[in-house]
Amino acid sequence: MLAQEIKNRLRQIVGAQQFRDDNEALVAHSYDGTPMLQSLPEGVIYPETTKQVSEIMSVLAAHRIPLVSRGSGSNLCGGTVPVEGGVVMVMHRMNRIVDVDLENLTATVQPGLITAEFIAHIESLGLFYPPDPSSMRISTIGGNIAECSGGLRGLKYGTTKDYVLGLEAVLANGEIIRTGGKLMKDVAGYDLTKLLIGSEGTLAIITEATLKLVPPPKSKKTMIAMYKDLYGAARTVSRIIESQIIPATLEIMDNPTIRVVDDFAKLGLPRDMEAILLIEQDGEPEAVERDIDHIRHICLSELADRVTVAESREHAEKLMTARRSAFTALARLRPTTILEDATVPRSKIADMVLKINQIARKYDVSIATFGHAGDGNLHPTATTDARDSAEVHRVEKAFEEIFEAAIELGGTITGEHGVGLVKAPFLEWKLGKAGIEVMRGIKQAFDPDHILNPGKIFAKETRKRVVIQRE
Repeated sequence: MLAQEIKNRLRQIVGAQQFRDDNEALVAHSYDGTPMLQSLPEGVIYPETTKQVSEIMSVLAAHRIPLVSRGSGSNLCGGTVPVEGGVVMVMHRMNRIVDVDLENLTATVQPGLITAEFIAHIESLGLFYPPDPSSMRISTIGGNIAECSGGLRGLKYGTTKDYVLGLEAVLANGEIIRTGGKLMKDVAGYDLTKLLIGSEGTLAIITEATLKLVPPPKSKKTMIAMYKDLYGAARTVSRIIESQIIPATLEIMDNPTIRVVDDFAKLGLPRDMEAILLIEQDGEPEAVERDIDHIRHICLSELADRVTVAESREHAEKLMTARRSAFTALARLRPTTILEDATVPRSKIADMVLKINQIARKYDVSIATFGHAGDGNLHPTATTDARDSAEVHRVEKAFEEIFEAAIELGGTITGEHGVGLVKAPFLEWKLGKAGIEVMRGIKQAFDPDHILNPGKIFAKETRKRVVIQRE
């Protein structure tokens, strides 16, 4: 437990009401969006300024007290669960847009800003911030940076790392560093900005970010292609990319996902189809028309049953909302929903979809698949019940094989959800022992006492590689 003198000092820094150790606060911050994971912290603190964050870290570092920073807790790999106790630092009070620089097309923001609110503000100014994680209505910019979040537009526009130009961050000892800036070029030393992006709060606490903005596309069209053959849909994805067309969005939903999303969103989706592709293209009007027409021909050549273009902006938004609601819809089916992500080269998307289905049948578990098919990032999602230990064990074995299958196809164990606690035992599968040791050296340099988000990324024991039996 935290000593009373430490609690008193933390209250002096942020104010009596902004440090809590009551049961309500501790329980509320003992879990995140990851199922079946919970661990109580010893205190919860809500800073408002970088100076406060620095002072908090100085106190905690002096006593080697663990610190977990978090935004909205939408993490899906156990990344913000305080597994070693200590203090949870909630960044929601640091939620300002500090500056929008129209001359340099940048925005400087604090980490607690809700992603969708930031995007809406930028769009009201006639500009565009492309990263759009499905959780954007609740997730924060700081959380997006910590996980290097992707989103539906990642295929064409890239992910969060492609739009972060500079950071202000507090180190484990309380020192403040600043990286990058409002610059398009900067090779002065190691790229600390990119190093902190995706570091999951294990290296530093981000307190401010300078983000790149771009002009909005002039035109946009949305298409839905429906397939009675799942392999045909997956093969279409590869053919679109092979044709050197890069859609703004290229998403896939299999039949189980289609059914539950339609029940949830009431959009009249084709429930008899094995898969649908949601395709959006943006850019100059003539190029959009040309690309959409070309994509339609590819879909039909791969035996799409129906191909339709959204009749209006409202219709297009409804289709994209349906895709964004896939996790929410699936979560209604059973008490426990495990949403994973595995990424393969785009040319292997069809093979990966088939492997997921084979593995689900092998272990007799229910797995629905949807995701960012255009960049190879699939989200196999198991619906189960945490009270059924035998079924949960089969689900865990199935996901082990899914991760192994992704690596065999030249992919990775996570494309955008992060490593956190859940994926840590599998990280060596991807990086090898030498890669893990390099990362440990970086962690040691930033956080020698290992007080920043301890227990994450680095597993105590690597999971034994599975051997997939071919059917």
